[in-house]
Amino acid sequence: MIPTLVFDLETIPDAEGLRRLNPQWSDLGDTALIEAALEARRESHGNDFLPLHLQKIAVVGCVFRDDQGFRVKTLGRPEDPEDVLIAGFFKTIGHYTPTLVSWNGSGFDLPVLHYRSLIHGVAAPRYWDTGEDDREFKFNNYLNRYHNRHIDLMDVLAKFNGRANAPLDQLAKLCGFPGKLGMDGGQVWQAWHEGRRDEVRAYCETDVVNTWLVYCRYRLIKGDLDATAYQAELELVRDALRESGADHWREYLSAWDHA
Repeated sequence: MIPTLVFDLETIPDAEGLRRLNPQWSDLGDTALIEAALEARRESHGNDFLPLHLQKIAVVGCVFRDDQGFRVKTLGRPEDPEDVLIAGFFKTIGHYTPTLVSWNGSGFDLPVLHYRSLIHGVAAPRYWDTGEDDREFKFNNYLNRYHNRHIDLMDVLAKFNGRANAPLDQLAKLCGFPGKLGMDGGQVWQAWHEGRRDEVRAYCETDVVNTWLVYCRYRLIKGDLDATAYQAELELVRDALRESGADHWREYLSAWDHA
């Protein structure tokens, strides 16, 4: 079995980057600076979504599926600096060469990882290879939109047509999975600022499990899994979450039972 790595980022505004680019805010503390930047963004764009290069990575959530089973986790510790999280993600790719799976990874998560790894100088030769080191990567690499080493499910299901994109939360629920529970990406900064870091990490974990379950359904309709194998994958997830015993997984399993 080729290992599969489902990934998702949770980001917060980059206070240090905003300070470097906006000297007029240099005397402000981080919180006041970020609030000033968000307000300026709302005035100029009608929303407070900052450009991708100013999205600091706070959490990297992963599902890892290989011959050893199914695991879900967030990388590192809540207090780890951003470059450590980025290095851990790319180290996993360098070691396992997994198939990457995401929801809107081409539009958000990977560009953020590109910019932030560039800022920190985090090397990831396996990820960036397009055939220079491994000839097979010339025809199937992580960077080409239409190759399969990275499968952006949102992109593929919309037939690479942005007007046809669907939200993960809604599609997961329509497929009978729990979807998002209690938080969405727009609430991450506030929760992180309030010290609710474990809550943000738990939210990210549920998002990658939602993505994994939708990916399993995609493999079913694609013919990679028959009905028996598909149900076995779902039960593997249920068993792993039950064994964890964490509060967010109990809530997730309860929502799944009622879906």
